[in-house]
Parts: sequence; structure tokens; C-alpha cells
Amino acid sequence: MIFTPEGRDALQALPHNGGCCGAGRERTREAVLIFLRDELIYDIGNMAFVEGDIMEEGAQDSRHQLQDITADGNVDRVTRVLDLTFSWITEVLYPYARKDLDYEWLSDKFQEKRYYALELRLPEGFSDTTFVYMKNLIHELLVCRALYDWTLTTKPEAAPAWKLRGDDAASELRGVKARRGRRTRLRQSPF
Repeated sequence: MIFTPEGRDALQALPHNGGCCGAGRERTREAVLIFLRDELIYDIGNMAFVEGDIMEEGAQDSRHQLQDITADGNVDRVTRVLDLTFSWITEVLYPYARKDLDYEWLSDKFQEKRYYALELRLPEGFSDTTFVYMKNLIHELLVCRALYDWTLTTKPEAAPAWKLRGDDAASELRGVKARRGRRTRLRQSPF
């Protein structure tokens, strides 16, 4: 995981368990997943280039439209889709990503974020390997949803493949959330 100055700030801003030794509450571990926008845009651009590169020879205009996903103006739509998908991911990972409402109002004014930070409170026994898997699934989901949205307009026949890849990542992410954070003890049985 890459810790940028923004990531360190996000880590320091996390609230702590509070209370006397966390009495009466399940013990949790605080963690932050940081997704750099530039890295997401880079992966999206690479995949769009490959998708356009394998197009038929006579489709130059369509190829350029598909491959220009990261061009000025076009990247604004990608950013909106990344914002929407990240919000969806945060909602899906409830209760790990639960945050109290801290806004009095929200605006839909366009803003490019430098990073997306997902602050999580995970059960004490949550596996490090599962945490890394979660990070990879979220990255894949963000990239696939952006490409799905873009290919709906520029290459509709490719859109179902990106939707399927994104849906697979989303399904796996839901499965990660459903897994138990603590070890389970199985009773011994002769049967």
C-alpha cells in the first residue's frame, strides 16, 4: 500500500475506539485504503487503449473515441463514474466503512480528487490477506465501472464484458464483507 501525505492525514484523522479500553464494544482495527486517482486513470487509459487496438481496421474514428477516455473533457465523465462507484463501495462495505454524517449540505459541483480514501473499522481478527484482496477488488471495480460506462457510448459491443468483470469484482467484495472477522472454532465431532 502506498502511503502519501494525504494518506497519513487520513490515518491521523480517524477517530479511535474511545471509552475505557473499548469496554462493551467489539475490538476493532482501523485501516485506510487509498486509491490514487492518477493510478486509476492510468489503468483505465491502458485498458481502453488495448480495447481500441484490437478493433477492426476500418474503425479509426471509433477507435480514437474509445482510446481518448483520458483526454481533457472525457476524463471528467470518468471522474464522475469513479466518484459514484466509490460511494457505492463505501455503502456496500457498511458497517466497516460506517461514518457519522458530517455534512450540512452537499453540492454536485465537479471536483477532481487526488485520491479516494476508504476509512475502515475492521474486526480485530480481520486477515491482512483479506485486506489486500479487498484493496485489489476495489481497484478492479473502479476501473471496470469506468470502462463499462465509457464503452456504452464508444463501443457498445464491449460494454457487457466490462459490466461482467465489474459485477464479478462487486460480488467478491460483498463476499469479503460477509466473511467472519474472527476465527471460528469448530466443535469436534466423530461424524
